[in-house]
Amino acid sequence: MMMGNQARQHSLYNHTDACRFSRWTAKESYQFMLERPWDEVNNFYLYMVNGRVSLSKLCGKETQAIRDDVETLEDKNNSELASIPAKERFGRWARVTFKIVLSYHGSSYDGWQKQPGLNTVQGLVEEALGKFVDDRKAQQLKENNLPLEACVLVAGRTDKGVSAFKQVCSFYTWRTDIREEDVIDALNAVESEKIRVLSVYKVSREFHPNFSAKWRRYMYIFPLTGSQVHKLVIPVEEKTDSCVGGTLLNDDDNAAAGRSKPNTFEVSKVNRLLNQLEGKQLSYKMFARDTKAARNFGPPTECFVFHARAAEASLFDEDANSSNVMCIELVANRFLRRMVRVLVATAIREAAAGAEDDALLRLMDATCRRATAPPAPPDGLCMVDVGYTDFEKGHCFIA
Repeated sequence: MMMGNQARQHSLYNHTDACRFSRWTAKESYQFMLERPWDEVNNFYLYMVNGRVSLSKLCGKETQAIRDDVETLEDKNNSELASIPAKERFGRWARVTFKIVLSYHGSSYDGWQKQPGLNTVQGLVEEALGKFVDDRKAQQLKENNLPLEACVLVAGRTDKGVSAFKQVCSFYTWRTDIREEDVIDALNAVESEKIRVLSVYKVSREFHPNFSAKWRRYMYIFPLTGSQVHKLVIPVEEKTDSCVGGTLLNDDDNAAAGRSKPNTFEVSKVNRLLNQLEGKQLSYKMFARDTKAARNFGPPTECFVFHARAAEASLFDEDANSSNVMCIELVANRFLRRMVRVLVATAIREAAAGAEDDALLRLMDATCRRATAPPAPPDGLCMVDVGYTDFEKGHCFIA
């Protein structure tokens, strides 16, 4: 009975390097992230969805990388589909698959994945495309008392609060009278200010937005200014995150160190930390959260990072007022759940502590996920685009 009334002890990972007393705890790291003016970033992503601002202009580099990649993929798939005359298509080739590239404002939705009672992007998209379901599928849905909705596949599911610039999804129908323009009109009628369709194409049946992808690109915008917040809030993830081994300390042990900790960091240091990840196939299980037990070991945790850079930029509002931000660009063949947000938060924590440039690499060998920082807020994250051809280094936003 006494145990139920006692305050819960939160264990901390025992770092053994020279800067262990300068490193933020999970609570301190979470508070530092929470203090940022995220409304400015949220507004920028909303303007981005509406086409009023661009990521390339923010990073100071005009690039056609995203548009060129989309056109290359669609030319390839369209030619493959066109090689089979419409009258000769039968069986699986009679099915028409549409590839959709869309942009949406993450803070306006409860994530991508459809969930009962929540306002999700997938739920809105599938409902809007329900009018294109063929008669046979419509009858099956009616018999099972299910809503008339299409089945949409996606390149990568985004969490609540995460925006997307060029998310790729697809759906198929056996109806041959559906045009690309019909799909665009149906989706644009959903919420035009928060979801915008960029392109719709008929592609080969073999196209899969997730399995066909060769790389994904994310951008994280971190405000470099913010007001002081005195109230500490312990994130839910740190309360429930399990430890798989290693030496742990409790809050009292950490407080006993009695050392003052830094509250600033250098963007160039973050860039050097992230740069160590490029060109390597590594296990990122220490940087993942809420993964299934079967995916915590071996190849399912390995990712190849093509590009990892950070740079300072200026974020402008509608009144031409500017604020300094740090942009982090990450490109990899795949990402684990919440991996980008944990990488960002941990890189900032290590930069503030003055860790060595290989600190992120050494954390790969940690025995407990508490060795890394809690995930950075989703407000700053944006899924920029998905690539279906080989990655080209020259098409990055941050050199």
